[in-house]
Amino acid sequence: MSGPTTTLDGGGRNPGPADAPGGPGGSGRRAAGPGGARRSVSPAAQGLLRGLPLLPSAVLLAVFLAGPIGYCVYYAFTNMQLTGSSSTDFVGFDNFTRAFGDPDFLNAVWLTFVFVIGSAVIGQNTLGLALAVLMEKASKPVKSIVNLVVIAAWVLPEVVAGYLMYAFFFQQGSLNAILDTLHLPQQNWLYTLPILAACLANIWRGTAFSMMVYSAALNDVPQELIEAAEMDGAGPWQRLWRVTLPVIRRSIMTNLMLITLQTLSVFGLIYTMTRGGPGNKSQTLPIFMYQQAFQNSLIGYGTAIALVLLLVGALFSTVYIRLLKLEED
Repeated sequence: MSGPTTTLDGGGRNPGPADAPGGPGGSGRRAAGPGGARRSVSPAAQGLLRGLPLLPSAVLLAVFLAGPIGYCVYYAFTNMQLTGSSSTDFVGFDNFTRAFGDPDFLNAVWLTFVFVIGSAVIGQNTLGLALAVLMEKASKPVKSIVNLVVIAAWVLPEVVAGYLMYAFFFQQGSLNAILDTLHLPQQNWLYTLPILAACLANIWRGTAFSMMVYSAALNDVPQELIEAAEMDGAGPWQRLWRVTLPVIRRSIMTNLMLITLQTLSVFGLIYTMTRGGPGNKSQTLPIFMYQQAFQNSLIGYGTAIALVLLLVGALFSTVYIRLLKLEED
């Protein structure tokens, strides 16, 4: 009986596992170029392979972010209407020319500036920093109560917060009841000072975010710096101004950018309280845009105003980012 036949390869050796397909010496190895050198994957191909997991996110961003922005830009240059004319024509910069010649639009720009500076840059930012500094030395029960009260206003839906503030500021509301108890003069705050009432309402609702940002930033201030300044005779205000604020300046700029962008888009709070009135005394850009697009049915004109609001937000973001870069340099 003959045993298994052994076949020698051309070099006089038995083929081993290394020569099997998929083995180290078989077809599973990377192809060799001239001279036996292995082919290497190009950096461009490596970058493409690394970016493949991000492809679904990029598609979603393109569909749900870039797509609507693209439509917004297109409609801003048309005369599209909800009612009336059924045709939509390209009108170029007519909507923007009309906006900057409209006193109501310019009034909305001014009130938006007042609302952002008053309620965000000054109000939320300053009050949030003050609460964060005071909470550092407060007892645990006081911290818990303050956090509960401040954060509760922040987590409320914007419309609910608007109704609460309406109940507080209107003529027969809580504020006038308190003033009556103290025998102080009363007034219809939503009629006489509507933009001030809207600013105070936004401060009440949004201060919690700034407080949490600054509470986290203050925890990163080296205690050695505070102790050294205290040993040098610096008082609380000097330590805050000369030590704490310079250390947390990046957090200050980041917080200012975020609350500015959030305040620029506030709609439900003001609309619930005043609907932009009386007249146009509290008509910020989001309110003006909504009224033109959906109440007056001028979609093209309203979209042009929305694009202006988008550019204002981009301008604020650019300024803050440049300031952050200057701080890094």
